[in-house]
Amino acid sequence: MKKREMISVEGPASAPTPDQTNPTHRILVVDDSNDVRQLSVDVLMDAGYDVEAANDGAAGWEALQAGSYDLVITDNKMPRMTGLEMIEKLRAARLAVPVLMATGCLPAYDISCKPWLKPDAMLQRPFPNDDLLKAVKEILHPDAGNDGRPEAFLPKHF
Repeated sequence: MKKREMISVEGPASAPTPDQTNPTHRILVVDDSNDVRQLSVDVLMDAGYDVEAANDGAAGWEALQAGSYDLVITDNKMPRMTGLEMIEKLRAARLAVPVLMATGCLPAYDISCKPWLKPDAMLQRPFPNDDLLKAVKEILHPDAGNDGRPEAFLPKHF
C-alpha cells in the first residue's frame, strides 16, 4: 500500500473529485502529532474534502490568515499556540470559521470560564474515523436529513 504524502499549508491540497451530493469544502487540520494529523487528512480526503494541514496552532493561525476555509479541525495542547488560543484569535478577528476540536483532553474548565471560546463541536480522542466524518458533516451540512422539521434547525448541544 502506498503511503499518502502529507499535505501542508505551504502547498496546494488536492482531493478526489467529489460527487454532486458532496461539494468540496476546504478543511484545515491543525495538530502537532504527525500520525494523528496524517490520519485525519487521509480520512477527510478519502471522503472528498479539500484538506490542508498545519503542525501547530501558530502555523494554523498563519494558514487561516492566508487562506479561506470552511472548517478548522484542531487539537488543543500544542506548542507555540493551543487550540483555544487559536479560537480566541479567530473570534477576535471576527473570522466566521466553524471549529471542531478533536483532542485527548477536552478543555471543559477553560471553556466554562470563557464560554465564547466554545468550539462548534468537540471530539475526545480516541474516536472512530466515522465519528470524525459525522461531526464534519453535521457542521458543514447542518440541514441535511432534517425532513423539514423546524426543531432540526435548533442548535445542537454536546
